[in-house]
Order: sequence, then structure tokens, then C-alpha cells
Amino acid sequence: MKTTTQRFSILLLAAAALTSVVGCASSAKQESAGQYVDDTAITAKVKAAIFNEPTLKSAEINVETFKGAVQLSGFVGTQADIQKAVSVTQAISGVMSVKNDMRLK
Repeated sequence: MKTTTQRFSILLLAAAALTSVVGCASSAKQESAGQYVDDTAITAKVKAAIFNEPTLKSAEINVETFKGAVQLSGFVGTQADIQKAVSVTQAISGVMSVKNDMRLK
């Protein structure tokens, strides 16, 4: 009787552990908690870099990050501003790719 109870307990613990690991995994449309924290840090670094670039109006550039892919959107004055924002973003560690959705005013 004890052996059956022990086996059942072990099986139950194994199932719970597997469920918790699968629950924390990321999917194509969702991030894990760790990825979310990393993306938040990347977004903050990109925003700071754009803010510190004197030729760019940072309030008009939106930054979003998902699994290291940074999306820039908003309105800028010149094509040079777009290129500068993209190059500043690409220089940030952790940025895997940059999607440019910025538009000229």
C-alpha cells in the first residue's frame, strides 16, 4: 500500500513540475517572464539613446520590443532622422532586429 501511495505522489509531483515548466515557456505570440523583462530593458535603453541623440525628437518616436525585435513608429521630419533612429537602435545590446514603421511628417 505504501509503495502505491509513494508512486502516485511521485507521479503527481512530476506532472505538476511538467505543467509549471510548460506554463512558463514562451510561444510565438507570448513571452516568458524573463523575455518580458529583457524586452523592457531593451525598450528603455533604446528610448534613452534616442532621447540623448540631439537631432531626434524623442517624443515623436514610439518604441516597442518583442523577443529582441524592436519596432520604431511615429513621425519624424526627415529621412535622415529615420536612418539615425534605426542606427542608434541597432547599436543597443540585445537588439536582434529593427522594424522601421516611422513616417515623414
